[in-house]
Amino acid sequence: MQLTKFGHACVRIDKDNRRLVVDPGGLTEPHALDGADAVLVTHEHFDHFSEEVLRKAAENNPALRIWTNASVAKQLDGLGTRVTTVGEGESFTAAGFEVKVYGTWHAPIHPDIPPVGNVGFLVDDTLFHPGDALTVPDATVDTLLLPVHGPWSTTGQLIDYVREVAPRDAYAIHDGALNDVGNAMLGGFLGDNGPGTGARYHGLAAGTSVDIG
Repeated sequence: MQLTKFGHACVRIDKDNRRLVVDPGGLTEPHALDGADAVLVTHEHFDHFSEEVLRKAAENNPALRIWTNASVAKQLDGLGTRVTTVGEGESFTAAGFEVKVYGTWHAPIHPDIPPVGNVGFLVDDTLFHPGDALTVPDATVDTLLLPVHGPWSTTGQLIDYVREVAPRDAYAIHDGALNDVGNAMLGGFLGDNGPGTGARYHGLAAGTSVDIG
């Protein structure tokens, strides 16, 4: 598989002329959806989900299918069977990729902020995108997409999370609010100069592609 990083939390996965996009939100370049066969959306926050962008993509490509949780699916009312609601423990096939669903809730930010639903996606038993949660799948993960910056986590929690998931490689996502200094600082803690996670840590610039699996 080829993994391509787009803005913030969005990635594209290509394999055998099939294309799957995860979390094309408001901080993502719309061209991330060019040629997409299927889309996965972890939750409703604007940096992961853009109703306008997805509706336009669906209009341009009548074959496009979307899998997401109930709250996002509700906002895509009118697209009919092209949108499928999924939840914890379910599995499905999207554009030929085998996908398993893990998790239920977004990581808590503050007791006064109402929680929203969040699902993570394990693709082809290889790559895991947790959305905005530190969900640990009960499965082997080769490649973890690690949300490195948000109002709901600390660097210490990220170190422990990578240790618990125990992937071979961790690629940084959810970094749209970081400048170069912040990325370098996190890279130090999560990489070889940190206390150790057991995984190889990689930062990816938007538009960069790597082979995984």
